Amino acid sequence: MTTPPQTRSDAGLATALRISVSRLARRMRAQRLASGLEPGLSDTQLAALSALERHGMMTPGELAEHEKVQPPSMTRVVAALEERGLVVRAPHASDRRQVVLTVTEQGKDVVRQSRRLREAWLAQRLRELTAEERALLRQAAPILEKLSQS
Repeated sequence: MTTPPQTRSDAGLATALRISVSRLARRMRAQRLASGLEPGLSDTQLAALSALERHGMMTPGELAEHEKVQPPSMTRVVAALEERGLVVRAPHASDRRQVVLTVTEQGKDVVRQSRRLREAWLAQRLRELTAEERALLRQAAPILEKLSQS
């Protein structure tokens, strides 16, 4: 597979990745919304819920840091999730000034179903690629994860 001319420079690669990743994220978001599974949940709310489901108990500050959002924004996100019965607050074991957040069973179900639907959609798109293209994506996945965490 040859490298397209526009991605030979770092700037060109950055542009191509920005466009492709943004487009893929939009397509996955549209697929999630079309499923009607979690009506009214924003991307930030679902991301926060997913982080709690994956990592277990976290303080609101830890969750804000993990999701790279400001604490006041996370406060609003958590309030919305709590209002829907998807997360609960509990006193922190060692710091009375803090609370910890935990996903409820209903919240876990929402995350799991959403994840299943999005992964099924993406798996179908991957089946449309050649074996060589899928192999390249397997190699790129850890690099994209590294970029997402930096």
